Amino acid sequence: MSFIDYRTSQSKQYYGSIPGDPSLPPLYSPGVSRYPQTSPNGVGGFAISSYSQHMASTLVFFSDVDVDRSGTISARELQRAFINGDWSHFDLDTVKLLMSLFDADKSGDLNFVEFASLWGYIQEWERVFRRFDRDSSGTIDGSELYSALSHFGLRFPRHLIPLLLAKFASSPPGYRVGQQTITFDRFMRACVFVKQFSDAFGMLPKDKDGYVWFDYDQFLRFYFSLP
Repeated sequence: MSFIDYRTSQSKQYYGSIPGDPSLPPLYSPGVSRYPQTSPNGVGGFAISSYSQHMASTLVFFSDVDVDRSGTISARELQRAFINGDWSHFDLDTVKLLMSLFDADKSGDLNFVEFASLWGYIQEWERVFRRFDRDSSGTIDGSELYSALSHFGLRFPRHLIPLLLAKFASSPPGYRVGQQTITFDRFMRACVFVKQFSDAFGMLPKDKDGYVWFDYDQFLRFYFSLP
């Protein structure tokens, strides 16, 4: 995986859940000290907390991505900034999904606080991706995708994995269904899609046998509400 200013990555244990509530920046831990500390040599003084260091490096990254110096990040700027392991830029649909998750004020662009939250979210997903990219190919195949979804507690039928791969495939044309792979950005979107689909399906009324019945209009509303 390769991103601009990759130096901002920090180590953090992965606990096995889908990177969560976008409103809570994953890397901002309440346990991180923000107060003056004693220096290692025992002499009293100020030390830059890890939180401050993270925010400082994120601000540098934000400035690099803000090409037009508008003070905000557009979808196109975001797409140009993030690169997959195969050197392809993020898919625009993935960028739009990320923008929709973190554009809290619905301005169409990301301010620094929104961008910092998004950057932490992507770093979380990067650690998830590295965990399940078992062959270190830089892409996720069907077996790896099924393992990731299962680890998240998502009961996705194994025999439908080829269809999920086909929907989010980043493989060159000519690959047979089942041989396709997905890049990091599409892996994020595929997992979010399955999670939101499962959540939405779970909220639909069911009959006594557990089946869901809905008409064509309800089906379209259900489908278009997904990422």
